[in-house]
Formats: sequence, structure tokens, C-alpha cells
Amino acid sequence: MDIINQLANELQIRKEQAKAAVQLIDEGNTIPFIARYRKEATGALSDEVLRNLHERLQYLRNLEEKKEQVIQTIEEQGKLTPELRKKITEAVTLVAVDDLYRPFRPKKRTRAMIAKEKGLEPLADLILLQKTKRSIEEEAVPYVDADKGVETVRDAIAGASDIIAEQVADRSDYRKSIRDWTMKEGWLSVKAKDEKAESVYEMYYDFREPLSRMTGYRVLAVNRGEKEKYLNVKVEAPEPQILQALCRTMIRDEEGPMAAVLKNAIVDGYHRLIAPAIERDIRNELTEKAQSGAITVFGKNLKQLLMQPPIKGQTVLGWDPAFRTGCKLAVVDATGKVLDTVVVYPTAPQFKVEEAKKTVHDLIKKYHITLISVGNGTASRESEQVITELLKEIPEKVSYVIVNEAGASVYSASKLATEEFPEFDVGQRSAASIARRLQDPLAELVKIEPKAIGVGQYQHDMNQKKLEETLHGVVEDCVNKVGVDLNTASFSLLSYISGISKTVAKNIVAYREANGSFHSREELKNVPKLGPKAFLQCAGFLRISGGENPLDNTGVHPESYGAADKLLSRMGYQKEQIGAEGGCHLKKQIKDINALARELDIGVLTLQDIVDELEKPGRDPRNDMPKPILRTDVLEMKDLKEGMVLKGTVRNVIDFGAFVDIGVHQDGLVHISQMSDKYIKHPLEVVSVGDVIDVQVMSVDVKKKRIQLTMKVK
Repeated sequence: MDIINQLANELQIRKEQAKAAVQLIDEGNTIPFIARYRKEATGALSDEVLRNLHERLQYLRNLEEKKEQVIQTIEEQGKLTPELRKKITEAVTLVAVDDLYRPFRPKKRTRAMIAKEKGLEPLADLILLQKTKRSIEEEAVPYVDADKGVETVRDAIAGASDIIAEQVADRSDYRKSIRDWTMKEGWLSVKAKDEKAESVYEMYYDFREPLSRMTGYRVLAVNRGEKEKYLNVKVEAPEPQILQALCRTMIRDEEGPMAAVLKNAIVDGYHRLIAPAIERDIRNELTEKAQSGAITVFGKNLKQLLMQPPIKGQTVLGWDPAFRTGCKLAVVDATGKVLDTVVVYPTAPQFKVEEAKKTVHDLIKKYHITLISVGNGTASRESEQVITELLKEIPEKVSYVIVNEAGASVYSASKLATEEFPEFDVGQRSAASIARRLQDPLAELVKIEPKAIGVGQYQHDMNQKKLEETLHGVVEDCVNKVGVDLNTASFSLLSYISGISKTVAKNIVAYREANGSFHSREELKNVPKLGPKAFLQCAGFLRISGGENPLDNTGVHPESYGAADKLLSRMGYQKEQIGAEGGCHLKKQIKDINALARELDIGVLTLQDIVDELEKPGRDPRNDMPKPILRTDVLEMKDLKEGMVLKGTVRNVIDFGAFVDIGVHQDGLVHISQMSDKYIKHPLEVVSVGDVIDVQVMSVDVKKKRIQLTMKVK
């Protein structure tokens, strides 16, 4: 297989792009580095395309390796024919290779093997040839041999039938046809183990859907219901048609003496050996596809969440709501430093509302707090009520935001949080995290295991290795897209930078603590274990504000400093003007970018990136994202009326819709059918996590805590 060609066709890119990307990956370059600093080589392939390419490259190389192993094993058995070698070489999936290898794979002792040991293979061959005019009983007589364990004619026929059944099951072309046919015409049937049992799976207690139409979220829900022993699940294959096709293929004369025994062997081979394996294959295929789709959605949601715009320059009060143990508060200044922590008890069972209000008001006055970040967990609704009452009573102008606190408790109990806040308890750490994730979502959320952030569906049922790889890639792309301040970035943030391992990230922090701030990117080369290769990968993503070289505070890579200096000189600017008042206005001065690129001996794409960076150094791509909705008042579910139009923030996107925060404690659901007047395959075509959208209330069920919304606002 020509892997480069295959990648180019699958990803719909040019062969040269695929070849260059593979070469750069093989050389040990990271995806963010290739996407940002090797655009000329790859034709500006995005990080998303490069990650897909990398994943498929690994699969296709594993496939080629498997083919070589299978060919070698069959060759050692002396059974490799030119035709079989060709079939294996041309196989495009691991399943196809497994089907071809199946007859030659070492097996446990099967009924067919035992029959062969009894000398019944010639009888099986005779039945398959269907050339005799004698009855099967007559043909079987010579094979009766008590010493070999063949006591009767019936035993001989049964043994020969076992051999035929296994031969039918081992035919790769039969298995492929049956698998394809079942997938196209079969059904997934689900029944309750106990119809009286109450569970979240009640809609699947009597459920049947064509396999070809099974959606990913239903597959995952059914799998979980089966795992939790609420559901029985089976694949219903188009059995009559399959058996008819097998018989038509194998039986030459339906009236012949061998037809009946051959048909029985075919039916046995299908029921006993093929159908169970095909059912497993199909269930695995459905699950893999569903998991892959869910992981993709999770990744896109996570990316949107991480790329939420930071709220800069404000002192924030982080509020971690709770009942019995009280609400933990943390005051965090504009730089992320924790100034104060306190616990208040406005919720049940204490109900010290006035005391809590006074404490919070004192904090607002003392630290000039302008924003309150409230976690959306237990007692959030009650805390929000107290906050809105207070904001109406005080003269200071303060807003609040409900923040998704998923993962805050995971972080607050982690080793990292203990090192960061050794003097705080878990509640205080959680409150600080809730405040900081509003000030800089990316910097704070990278401290939390990505799957704990809670913007997916059935994440605990996923292939954990693939989930972690995907989510790690998403975080890595986001961190490198934004860039980090080398002198303030935490170990967690640094460890996601291209080319920086966790060990090197710790070494950077240790070097910074021992030697003070970095003054140049070049100084990175003094950090233990940060060699030339790591420097090449990471340098462009690390920023130094107020350092020796203004270019160190831009996304221009040190390898392009020479070209950047020449460009500035050619346009009549000094380096000191980068980022200064007035700045550098290069775009309007460039008449022919191709000619200028040739003159500077760099690629046009690289030159365009340099120009963008010099004009807007330190530009944060997150500023293009929707800002969070700041609130001063609260609605309750009972306040909602059908037809009411509200602004909401998309909190989570799943296969069948999106959950939207509209300012009440319960998020509302916009079903996919209510997102657009035109047909859409997936909600991500219309909305993303963090989007601020207009929605209309369709229905409210206070008892079940369900709010149905529509984006088709009238």
C-alpha cells in the first residue's frame, strides 16, 4: 500500500503535503510546531488535519506491519499462495486482514480438528464436491471405525459436517459479505431485563432500530445500560437471506444426495461459528464509531471552552457553593494572586444570610471586587439568590457569572493544588480555581485532567487511551495557539508547550526560581535537559515581556529573527517600535509580498505570519470568541413562560442538541431539530461551547427540571 497516496486521498490534500507532513512527524516535530512554523512545507495544513493525518499514519503503518506478520506466519506453514498474498497485501483494514488470516490462526481444539483426526476430511471433501450419485449414508460407511471413535454412519456424517461448517466460517469473502449485509439490513434489538425496574434507560426497554441508522449517543447509552445490567442487547441479522445466499453459492444440485447434509452444515456453520463472531464485530464497529464521534465532539467542546476569552484587569471573588460545610470564597486579584479566603453560611442548614451578605460586602469594599464567579454545583441556585439580593442592596457596581465548576474538586484535591496552595484546604483551593477560570480559562483548566472538565458525553465509557490522546492534543493546540508568558506560566501550562516534557517544564520553573526572570529566549538553552531540538520546537510559543529583544514577545520564531530584522529595516522601523504606541504598520507598505519574500529568502506564508506578529504582537486569538454573559439578577424556573426570549450561553454540545445556560439553575436543551430551519447532521454545525445565543422557551417541566428551548426565535 502506498501510505502517502492513501493519506492524500482520505484527507483530500495534495500528495506533496502528505509526504512533507509525514517526513516532519518522523523527524520528531510536534503537531503545533509543524502547523505554525512549517507552513511552507505542508502547504499550511491546520493542526486538526495534521492530527488526523498522524492518527491515520499510525493505523496504516500498524496495518502494514500486521500484513507482514500474517504473510510470514502463513508462509512458515507452507500455505501461502500468490493469490492469498495478493489479497492480504491489498487489504485496507485490520478486520479484512484478520478474516484472511482466520483459517491459518492457531486455534483451540475444535470439533472440525477432532473430526480430521478421525480421518473424516476426505468424506467432507466428497460432500463438498457433490459429484457422487450414491447416498451420503453409503459414502459414509467406509469411514466408520470404532478404533478412531467413529462408531456409526451418523458419527461419520456429523464429523464431516463439522469440517464443512468450519470451512464455511473461515471463508473471508463469506464473512465480509455477511458482515456487510447484516450492517445494511440488520437491526439492533434491545429489551429490558426487568420491565418494572426504574432507570434512565426506560426508553430502551423495548427498542428496535436498523443498524444502519443507529446514532452514536444511542449506541453508547445502550452499551452502558447493558453493562449496568438493565438491558439485553442483540443484533438481528437478515438470517433467511444470508442462509439462502450461502446455500445458493455452495449447493450445486438442490435435489442431489449431498444437498441436505450440506445445507445442515452451512446452517450450523452460520449459527455456531459465523453469527456470534459477526455480532461481536458489528457491536465493536458501532461502539468504535460512536466513541470516535463522541471523542471528536468532546474535543471540539473542550477547545471552545479552553479558548474562552479571559476577563482581564478585574479582581474576582470565587464562590464555591455548598450547604452544610458553607460556601468557600476566595478573592483573586487581576494577576491571579489569592488575596483573601473566607467561609460563609447563607444556605441550609445554617441560613446565616445577613451575616454572609455583610462579609461579602466587606470584601467587595476592601478589595474593589467587580465580578463574582459562582460555581454551578450543589447550592449554586441558593448562593445565586443571595448574591443577586446583595447586588441590589449595595451601591458598588458588581456583576456575577455562573461558571462550570466541573473538575474544580478534582483539581483542589490534587498534588498540584497542594503544591500551589499548601496553606489552603480543598474548599479554598476550589474557590480560587473558580475565580481564576473566569480570569484565564486556559491557564486554569490545563491543571485539570481534560476528561474531568465535563463537556462531553459518556466520557468514562470511552477508549481511555484514545480519549486522553485526543484531549491532550486539543489542550496542546490551544496552549500553543495562545502562547504563554515564560516568566509567569505555571508548570502545568508549560508542560503543554510544543517540545516541552513534564521534566523540562519543572526544570524551567526551577531555573526561574533560582535565577529570576528570563531576559531572552536564548536563555532557555541554559535550562537542564532543554536541548537544541526542544528549543526549536518550543521557542516560538514562549513569550518574554520587557525582555532584551522585543521579538521575544511575539510569535516570530528565533529562526526567523534575521528575516524579521531585515523586514523592519527595509520598512524603516526599529525593533523597539514593536508593540509600542504607534506600532509597526507593515501591511499597507508591502506592495508585492512574493517579491519581498524572495528578497528576504523566506516563504510567503512565513512572511505573512511575521508581518501579522509585528503589527499586533501578543495578540490573543481568544479575544475573537464571545464574551461571557455578566448577570446582576436571577430567574427561577417558575418565572419562565412559553414564548419568552432569552440570551443564553452554550454549556455543552452533544449529538442530539445543546445545553444552554439561560440564567436559571437548570440548563435548557435545544434539540437538534430546533436549531435551524435547514437540515443539519450535527449541532456543531450551528453552535459551539461558549457561544452566546438567543433562545425561546418552548416548554418548562418544573417537577422533572426540564426546559425545552428553540433557536428558531419568532
